[in-house]
Order: sequence, then C-alpha cells, then structure tokens
Amino acid sequence: MDYETLSITIADKVATVTLNRPDLRNAFNEQAIAELALAFDELGRNELVRAIVLAANGSAFCAGADLNWMKKMAAYSHDENQADASRLADMLRTIYLCPKPTVAKVQGDCYAGGMGLVAACDIVVAAVGVNFCLSEVKLGLIPATISPYVIKAMGEQAARRYFLTAERFDAQAAGRMGFAHEVVAPDALDSTVAGILKALVSNSPNAVAEAKKLVRDVVGEPVTDALLLDTAGRIAAIRASNEGREGVASFLEKRKPSWLD
Repeated sequence: MDYETLSITIADKVATVTLNRPDLRNAFNEQAIAELALAFDELGRNELVRAIVLAANGSAFCAGADLNWMKKMAAYSHDENQADASRLADMLRTIYLCPKPTVAKVQGDCYAGGMGLVAACDIVVAAVGVNFCLSEVKLGLIPATISPYVIKAMGEQAARRYFLTAERFDAQAAGRMGFAHEVVAPDALDSTVAGILKALVSNSPNAVAEAKKLVRDVVGEPVTDALLLDTAGRIAAIRASNEGREGVASFLEKRKPSWLD
C-alpha cells in the first residue's frame, strides 16, 4: 500500500521503515500509528525480509505525539481515549513481537512516545548529540502506554528518575543505562547499523526468530524445573529443524549454509 507518514524500502534482505514527517519532527498521529502497525505486521511476515530498520527523516527522530492529535484527544470521552490509547499499545506490541530482528537508528532527538518506538526495537544505535526525554509529566500526563518497553530498556532505577523528572538526557547517558546499545558519531551511524545488519542477515532466520522469542519468554523467570524443561525442549526442537540440521552440517562440512545463498 501507499504510506503517507512512512517511507519503506527493501534491499539486500533488509527493510527500512522511515518516519517521514520531518516538518512535524516525525510526531505521530492516528494515521502514523496505523501505518506503523501495518508495516511491521506485513514486514514481519515477508519471507524476503531478514531484518527491519526503524529510521527517521529530518533533524528529529520522533517528538512524540502530534500536537493536533493531542488537541483532538483533549475533547475525547474516557472511552474514546481508551480506544485511542489501545491502538497505540497495539502498534508498540506489533513492533515488539515482530518475528524479524529490529534495529532503531536514532539520528535525532527522541521524546515521549518516540522513546516507546525505540524501546520496542531489539537493537538501538544512537548518534552523539541526540537527546532523549520522557516529557509526559510536564503536560500532566504519564508515559503509561510506552512504559512496558521503556522500563525494560532503561531499567527500573532509571525509569524512577526520568519518568518523574522529565529531564532530558543525552545519548551517552542512554548508553550507560542500557537504553542504547551503541552510541556513535553521527557520521558513523550508517556504517554501525550496516555492520549490525550484516551480522543479523548472516544468521539462520529461524534461529534468530526463536532466539528473539527466547529472550522475551525467559527474562525475569525463576530457574525452575519447568523453565529447564522448556529451554531443553527449545534446543531439542531447533536441533531437529531444517535450518538447525543445515547449520550444523555446513559448519562440519566447512561450507556456507543454505540461507546465505
């Protein structure tokens, strides 16, 4: 379909979803939310795609909610607000649960809901000079819908501070708290992301999807007999899978696996 708020390209097994409202600092509204949900759902099911980059055009990555959208929400009833927030929640969950690995390439400032978009991705690369901010409490709001992803990404202690103060923090601080995996000079952003993508598309597509799910399912779980049985079952199943057998065989035979053809 034709997207109005996004630009989407696919090349060399990588899809790039680019926020494309630069004049509005890529702030999102109902349409952007719907288009992001659709894009990640479709790309997640596209067999030609091995990885997805979330990027942005312009000086900002995402300023959060569009002001005109916020004005409309101010007149909403409770039920209308509930439905509207649920659509945002569903979009973030679609990104988070996407079976393909996702990489956020953050070239500019990222505020409020934009931090939710980034936190829902698997890998985050941010440029030096980028600022982050959970600004909701300045407006009498809270970062509720994005909180499951942002707290996982930055940790509880950092969330206790930045949810409450709405202070800006820079990319280096984001790196120290674990919100960003890599913090690089702006002119190294493309090459750093390209290196990560090269690693991602070189790996078994099935194993990458299962490894992504493994992290989600195991994190925070106590080490019980049930968990041990579950993880043993996962490795047994993937050893017997087509790509599992092919991967081991190609390693032993010192050749490239079939997914690199």
